[in-house]
Amino acid sequence: MESYLGVIVIVAVVALLAAGGLFLLLRPSRKAPPVKPPETLPIPEEKEQPPAAGEEREGGATTTLPPPAPPAEPMVVAPATEVPPPSAGRMVRLRSRLARSQSALGRGLLELLSRDRLDDEVWDEIEERLITADVGIAPTQVIVEELRTRVKVLGTRTPAEVRALLREQLLAQIDPDLDRTLHVQKHGERPAVVLVVGVNGTGKTTTTGKLARVLVGDGKKVLLGAADTFRAAAADQLQTWGERVGADTVRGPEGADPASVAFDAVAKGMEEHVDTVIVDTAGRLHTKTGLMDELGKVKRVIEKKATVDEVLLVLDATTGQNGMRQAQVFAEVVNITGIALTKLDGTAKGGIVISVQRELGVPVKLAGLGEGPDDLAPFDPEVFVDAILGE
Repeated sequence: MESYLGVIVIVAVVALLAAGGLFLLLRPSRKAPPVKPPETLPIPEEKEQPPAAGEEREGGATTTLPPPAPPAEPMVVAPATEVPPPSAGRMVRLRSRLARSQSALGRGLLELLSRDRLDDEVWDEIEERLITADVGIAPTQVIVEELRTRVKVLGTRTPAEVRALLREQLLAQIDPDLDRTLHVQKHGERPAVVLVVGVNGTGKTTTTGKLARVLVGDGKKVLLGAADTFRAAAADQLQTWGERVGADTVRGPEGADPASVAFDAVAKGMEEHVDTVIVDTAGRLHTKTGLMDELGKVKRVIEKKATVDEVLLVLDATTGQNGMRQAQVFAEVVNITGIALTKLDGTAKGGIVISVQRELGVPVKLAGLGEGPDDLAPFDPEVFVDAILGE
């Protein structure tokens, strides 16, 4: 009996173990949830695009060109320095221009003096022609009186004799013995100083620039002073003239003290050992007393540094007797040493050479005979008179 119970217990235990193993075997395993693959977006169809800038298509293929090279910066080339011709013989070369405008006076006088009978009416006409030519009343009376005396002595007159008579009298009034030298020689280490004065419209700044060319052509080293500080255009114009011939220009801001600019120009001229400093002053109206006094101040300030060797008065030869009044007022303010007559090749009446010299007691030293850069010439009395007489 007990053996049967032991067998039953063993069988029961085996059965339980078998059931437990079957349960473990058949239990579902825990698996990780499946990972959904990422959604793949459709690839759009390519559309043919036009070639971009810098690309070219060759046989259906696109070739990318390299970017264009940046443009080279333009080279700033300094203008070539001009070498003006020397002043010697300039007036002879320009004589034809003078003759075209002045020979009418000479032909008229020669025709009157060549008449067989010279009565009072003819002499009055000769006198009128001379006065109309701006010779001035006093010089005209002297010329007519001398001619009447010489004609009486000669009696019969050939054309050559008449011309010689008139030439002699005109030359006597212009006075070829006056010293027309431009004092532009440096004094040791100090440069010569030339002060250029005159009213607006006479060509003063242009004459200053042309004078620089004359001196450079004669081998001098020149420095310019732009003391006309009330007109920016005047300083610009003067600087342009200087650059053409390699001459420096000292200038100040617009409205600066003209005397200060003039002083600085002379100081720089001494530092750079130039031969000549040319100072262009403001071309003010000669009727304004205060402004004329300022011109005197410019000269006085320069003289604290150096001597003013020349004071050139620029006159427009076409202004006639009005130019004479200008000359008188300037002469009262500064000591004029010479005259530069501009526009003598135009409608000018050449007799102003005689009248302005007689009035001021100073010679005409320069003559403007055209618009070209080298049309300013040292005045030659004999060339001038011969041009008037049409030789």
